[in-house]
Amino acid sequence: MSELNNWPTEFAQAYIFDMDGTIYLGDELLPGAKRMIETLREYDIPVRFLSNNPTKDPEQYVAKLAKLGLPTAIEDISNTIVTTRNWLLQNHPNAKLFVIGEEPLQRALRNAGFELTDDPTQIDVVVSSYDRTFNYEKLQIAFDAIWFYKRAILIQTNPDRFCPFPGGRGEPDCAAMTAAIEACTGVKCSANLGKPSPIMLESSISDLTVDVSKCVMVGDRLQTDIQMAIDCGMLSACVLTGEAKYEDVLARPVEQRPTWTLDRIDKLIPKHIWDEKGWTESD
Repeated sequence: MSELNNWPTEFAQAYIFDMDGTIYLGDELLPGAKRMIETLREYDIPVRFLSNNPTKDPEQYVAKLAKLGLPTAIEDISNTIVTTRNWLLQNHPNAKLFVIGEEPLQRALRNAGFELTDDPTQIDVVVSSYDRTFNYEKLQIAFDAIWFYKRAILIQTNPDRFCPFPGGRGEPDCAAMTAAIEACTGVKCSANLGKPSPIMLESSISDLTVDVSKCVMVGDRLQTDIQMAIDCGMLSACVLTGEAKYEDVLARPVEQRPTWTLDRIDKLIPKHIWDEKGWTESD
C-alpha cells in the first residue's frame, strides 16, 4: 500500500487539494500542478482547494492562484477563516471573541457580526490561530478569560505545528499558540476548525453530489491532509513536495498510509492519459 508513484487507473469523482506545499511553494507552482488542475478541468471533474492557513482570506487565494496561472472561482476555495467563521455563527452566534490571530481572520469575524474584545471579563471564546504578533500580553488575556474568570472556552483554527517555507525553513503555527494557552490554563482546546477536522471537508464539497469514498484528498501533510481523508473514508494522495518524506509514510501503520504516495502531483492523472497525450515529466 502507498507504493511510490503507484499510478491510479481512473479518475476520482472529485479532487480536494491542499495548496501550500502541494500546488505551490512560496510564489512558485510545484512541478505538474498546472497540468494536474487543467486536466481535471478539461474532463469536467470538480476541483476544490483547502488550506489550514488563516492568514489569507479566500479572495487572497483567488488572486494568488490567478497570478500562478490557475484562475479559480472563490466558491472553490475554503480555508480556516471560512470554517471558523461558519462554526462560530452556528455554535456561538452571540459570543464575544478574543482573537489571537492576524487581520484577515479578525476582519472576517468582525464582518460576520462578532464583537472582538481584549477585556477578559467579557470574552466568551478565545480563538487561537497563527499569529506572528503573539506575545505575553495576549497570553495573559487568554489566561485571565479562561482560568481566572472561568468564562471563556478555547478553540483553534488549525492544529499545524509549523508552516513550511521554501528552502526548508518554517514558522511556528497555530498549535504553538494553543499549546501555550493550554499549558498555563490546564484547559484543553474545545474545537479544531482545520484539517483533519471533517468540518473542513464538509465545507469544501457541500455543493457537490459525490460519493465521499470516491473522492481524493491531496496534500503534503500526513497528520492533517491525509489523516482527514482516512477519518472521512476518502481516498488520499500524499505528494512529497512539502512536509512529508517517503520514510514518514512508511513509518505509519499500513492502515494509516495514503492510497497513493507521489513525487509529483500530476502522477495522480491516470497513466493511460499520459500515454494518450504523449507527456513526459520534462514537458
